[in-house]
Amino acid sequence: MKLLEGKVALITGASKGIGRTIALQYAEHGANVAFTYLSSVEKGEALEKELQEKGVKAKGFRSDASNFTAAEELINGVVAEFGRLDILVNNAGITKDNLLMRMNEEMWDRVIEVNLKSVFNTVKAATRTFMKQKSGSIINMTSVVGISGNAGQANYSASKAGIIGFTKSVALELGSRNIRSNAIAPGFIETEMTGQLDEKTMEGWMQNIPLKRPGKPEDVAALTVFLGSDMSSYISGQVIQVDGGMLT
Repeated sequence: MKLLEGKVALITGASKGIGRTIALQYAEHGANVAFTYLSSVEKGEALEKELQEKGVKAKGFRSDASNFTAAEELINGVVAEFGRLDILVNNAGITKDNLLMRMNEEMWDRVIEVNLKSVFNTVKAATRTFMKQKSGSIINMTSVVGISGNAGQANYSASKAGIIGFTKSVALELGSRNIRSNAIAPGFIETEMTGQLDEKTMEGWMQNIPLKRPGKPEDVAALTVFLGSDMSSYISGQVIQVDGGMLT
């Protein structure tokens, strides 16, 4: 059963990790996929080809969502190319971890720009299209540390907590136009980033996870498919954790 047949989705930060997995699962469920990448043209082109081989229309856009003008141009480009936009998945994000005493202004500003401001930029730019259609699903990627906080990640935690407040506010503002806004809060997920952690750090994470294993990008992507589909048509303003029970 293809849950996203005929829908058009935009996924930011999709050249690797969770974003790439979301793009692939969306294509498998019949969605036409637009996605962004920034640093690796080679990975972006490879993903575009892989998505097209699944029988859907796909196009990668090299775009920095933290730039307001670029985000507007991105949304306009997607609508011009695909004719509409049904699902917006804000997945782009970075980390610049350090203890507060050692965190400089640039580390703070850049994480807020990429993780939080980018969400405002793309949602703001897409709202006009969604309102005209009287439909749309916005899915913002937050994190469990946006709920709990985490030492050494004051900037990242603040950006992800901001996404939660933004998501709920958008749900209240746009719900009357049949536009839904939800957030996903992943816990410890196996990605290229977590693969660089040492064994001691890994063991520390595992002790706090009742399921005693890390999650996979597919676990997050599956929820993203559900929230983009009509099966979740009465779900809005929610923050759903994908963390193996880590935060209860």
